[in-house]
Amino acid sequence: MSMHSLSPDFLRSPAPVHPALWRGADLARTAAPGVPSGFPVLDAEFPGGGWPVGSLTEILRTQEGIGELRILGPALAALSAQGRHLAWIAPPYVPYAPALAAAGIDPGQIFVVRTGNERQTLWAIEQALRSNACGAVLAWPQSPRYAELRRLQLAAEGGGRALAVLFRPEKAAAEPSPAVLRITLGAAAGGLAVRIVKRRGAPLDRLILLPAVAPQRLPGKPPGTAGVRQAPAKISIAC
Repeated sequence: MSMHSLSPDFLRSPAPVHPALWRGADLARTAAPGVPSGFPVLDAEFPGGGWPVGSLTEILRTQEGIGELRILGPALAALSAQGRHLAWIAPPYVPYAPALAAAGIDPGQIFVVRTGNERQTLWAIEQALRSNACGAVLAWPQSPRYAELRRLQLAAEGGGRALAVLFRPEKAAAEPSPAVLRITLGAAAGGLAVRIVKRRGAPLDRLILLPAVAPQRLPGKPPGTAGVRQAPAKISIAC
């Protein structure tokens, strides 16, 4: 068909696209509802109005401990209030139960998986995502390759219910990734600077500044007092 044979109606009416694809002009209109972040300024820019579920999110930080868990705090508190289990896979530190409880997160809902190498870490992430039993899967892989990330993205899509977050260094922003949401975190005067590297829909070419004050607390029941559970990667993941 030549270009001259295209009718005006054809040019005005977009062709159907596969659900896994998105157009540059589409944003929250096409995204599934996400988990509210507790930061309205973030939710306004995240497709679906919050952290996506059933797909990978990458938080790329300039340094460890810069605030990557604080930015997830309200969402994790809301999920634990719903009785959802939270898997932490290969974290660089043991979650501190009193701090979690103070943030509204029930430590008894957290399941820490210890791994001995990158292969075990990636295996544990995939199993947790495919189990469809976790409200959130937080993981700290070392240097995952694109094919490995793609496998995790497919596992997240197959599970369909979990908030799946990978914590990686900021330099990984220069590498391709199948994650549907990628943000960088950096220090800013009195708070955090968030840059959306990738999202479904139109790009965002400005920083989002988050103050150091506590984010909006989402409604939920008071956290319990149980300790954080830990297990080696060799066990079956059943969050």
